Amino acid sequence: MTQLKSPLAWLGGKSLLANQIIERIPAHTAYCEVFAGAAWVLFKKPESKVEIINDINRELVTLYRCVKHHLPALVEQFRWMLIARDEFDRFLNTPADTLTDIQRAARFYYLSKNAFGARVRGPTFGIAATGAPRLNLLRMEEDLSEAHLRLSRVFIENRPYQDIITRFDKPGTFFYVDPPYWDCENDYGKGLFSKDDFTALAEQLGGIKGKFILSLNDRPQVREIFKGFRIESVKTRYSVGSVRSKPVGEVLIRNFK
Repeated sequence: MTQLKSPLAWLGGKSLLANQIIERIPAHTAYCEVFAGAAWVLFKKPESKVEIINDINRELVTLYRCVKHHLPALVEQFRWMLIARDEFDRFLNTPADTLTDIQRAARFYYLSKNAFGARVRGPTFGIAATGAPRLNLLRMEEDLSEAHLRLSRVFIENRPYQDIITRFDKPGTFFYVDPPYWDCENDYGKGLFSKDDFTALAEQLGGIKGKFILSLNDRPQVREIFKGFRIESVKTRYSVGSVRSKPVGEVLIRNFK
């Protein structure tokens, strides 16, 4: 199977770690991403019998739904568009609630692709003399068409993580869990996830019937909270803009051998 790319730029996306996660996924019937974000693991892995992606960010979920159901109308929104700071600021200053779902999805896609460091909260226009824009208007229809085909049989949810885990937990379910990283809880919106949620998440995952892999930054607090599970150290890299850092340590936490 040819691996696809996520159509999104996303803070904390798993483009560089996805393959390490995929090779550890056990046999399953249903695949569920609890904190989907850019859904890099979904786009890169082979198709499962049942697939669900979920995120609490309504703008993100609206984009996925429009890519799945309204691709031609979404692409049409970009026909005469430019990559420009003024355009970025216009979108940023337009309240999402005043737009149709297709306009809302176009706004979110434009901002996410052109924001410095793919920041979700407080985005600023990203521009540099060292690289082209991430949003290629000439290839956009092709890129989104691949995502459209991949999402054609995927259920898309917009619910709190606790509800999703409870709703889809079965012996044949595999959960990929990628919450905000320790000390980065507010990067995706204030009040959406807190340090107390790490403990709550560990307790909930400790009682499920299915299997899971959870990815987090390697911190002593993380190892303490999830010490009841198998914890494996892995290496990856973070990048901001076009700058890629040195290898950093993360952990993959799971409840199976």
